[in-house]
Order: sequence, then C-alpha cells, then structure tokens
Amino acid sequence: MNLLQETIKRIKDPDTKSYEAARERLRQQARPAGSLGLLEDVGARLAGIFATQDVRLKTKTVVICAGDHGICEEGVSLFPSEVTPQMVYNFINDGASINVLARHAGASVQVADLGVNHDFEADIPILAKKVRKGTRNFTKGPAMTGEEAIRSIEAGIEIVEELFRDGPVDILGTGDMGIGNTSPSTAIIAVYSGIPVSRLAGRGTGIDDFGLERKIKAIEKGIEVNRPDRFDPLDVLAKVGGYEIGGLAGLVIGAAARSIPVICDGLISTAGALIACEISSKARNYLFAGHNSVEAGHRYMLDHLELKPLLDLGFRLGEGTGAALAMEIIDAATRILYEIKTFDEVAIRDAQ
Repeated sequence: MNLLQETIKRIKDPDTKSYEAARERLRQQARPAGSLGLLEDVGARLAGIFATQDVRLKTKTVVICAGDHGICEEGVSLFPSEVTPQMVYNFINDGASINVLARHAGASVQVADLGVNHDFEADIPILAKKVRKGTRNFTKGPAMTGEEAIRSIEAGIEIVEELFRDGPVDILGTGDMGIGNTSPSTAIIAVYSGIPVSRLAGRGTGIDDFGLERKIKAIEKGIEVNRPDRFDPLDVLAKVGGYEIGGLAGLVIGAAARSIPVICDGLISTAGALIACEISSKARNYLFAGHNSVEAGHRYMLDHLELKPLLDLGFRLGEGTGAALAMEIIDAATRILYEIKTFDEVAIRDAQ
C-alpha cells in the first residue's frame, strides 16, 4: 500500500458514547434547549472526536498550501502568477492577513510549497513539498498526472506527520495561496454538482465582466476536454485540480487519521476537503467549515459536504483567514459544553 492507502485505513469514527453524553449534557443545561444553535453541535462533535467533554484546544496551527496553475495562460486572474511566490515570502515574513488573524487566535502559521513556479532558497522556513513548478493548462489536457495527484495528497499527509513530530496539534486550519486557483476549485465543484459553471464561477481576485466570461469558458473547456470521472476523486484532481488542492486534501486525510479536527477556509480549502471526503467519507467526521465565502461555488461545496459554516463575513481572501477566525468560535463551543451548569447542578428542578 502507498502512504495514502495506509493513512485512510487509520481513520477511525469518533467516539459515539462521548458524543451522545455531550448532547445529553447540552440538553440538560440551565437554558432553553437548543438556544446556542450551531455551537452546541460543534461542542458535541468535538467531544466525540476527543472522547471527553472537557476539550482543550491548546495548540492551533494553520497550514497554507501554495501552488501555481497553468490555467492562468487563459487570463482567468487579475494578477500574474509571479504574485504567488511574493505572497509566500509575505507569509513567512509575518506580513499577511493570515499572520494577523492567526496571531489573534493564538495559532501558528506554516507555509507549504506544493507547486509554486519559483525556486525558493533552501534555508527559508517553508515546508518544501513541491510536486512540480505549477500545473499544466487544463484547457489543453490534464492539469497533472495521476502519480502527481497522489504525490500532492501524500505531501499533505506528510505535513501532518511532521507537525506531530515537532509537538502536539489540537486543531488544524487549512489555507491556500495560488494565483488562478479559484478556476480549478470551481471546476471541481462543477464536476461533483452538475451545476453549470456560469452559476459557480466567481470573480476571484476581482476580474471584470469580460474576465469572468473568459474564466467561465476556460473552465467549461477544461471539463469538456478532460471529462473527469466524478466517481474517481483522484481522476478529478489530476484532470482539473491543483497541487495545493491535493495538499489540502492530504491535510484533511492526515488530520483525520490522527483524530484531530480540521477547519477548512474558503473555496480552495473546501475544494481540497471535498476531494478528501470523496476519497474517504470518514474524513468528513473531523471537518468543520470556517466560513461561507462570497465565491459562488463555495456554498455548493458546503452543501455537498453537508457542512454549516461558522461565520459569514463576506470573505473571499483565502490564506486560511476564515479558518483562523473560526478557531475562536470553536474554542467557545468547547467551553459552552463543559462549563455551563445543568439544571441539576444549579438546583433548578421545575424548568426541565
């Protein structure tokens, strides 16, 4: 077996007894039943994942997977591909949006090069997992080979294992960087949903109406040329995906095998999560949606995964920013479960 197959075999279901005990405690708390909405579901799910009602998320990490895309040749982005490595340097120099929001959430930030079209210096602090210097233009054929698709996913799994070698990880946030990567992400949800690309494609970095039309036509052509098999997630990834999307899928699978929760960010991170859950449905048990992006296809991804976003702030940035903010909400959910007293604990007898 390869690393991907071995990792999938290690994914366990969360502890049902702990989950049910948490649901019961939430029902018995001294407040109207269900009054804390989605936070109750989050708290109970975390109890099942960690097999305790007193979940403590002390070590938080956001991993940003970066890669470039051949589809940029079709004019699908406002910015050139050269921006991808420039932003990687910004991440490691602590100057980006994710650095600020992760710091606020008490999370560290790690950057992984899955396929950036640039030679980074050997001594800079990134996770060097480059599969290739950017995908191929999928309007002309597959974005990558099948072997490259597996390699990108296994790179994400390796990242999780390397994080654990350095110390404990209680929760993982996923983020992305890659000029042009909303196009492969949109292609992925188009394949799985059957919804026309024209309803799914968004403006990404801020393209105008003409740019959006070019983007739609390029994605449509890529799907027509490659005919990805929706029943084979590796085929979908290889034909219309991206190396960082494969890496993001590997992060979800690797974290699930380690029984730790993952918060996916926006459109691109959720595309990776979608591929992960198509490969292993059990990985879905460890997945949380940080927010609802304004990118049109993101809502359909969340619907496909049956995930409810924790936040809806009009974000369309990526980088893991929504995941970092959601960490604070998830922290609150753990305290709500464990610290709110039940009717019996506060000696209220007639309100149950």
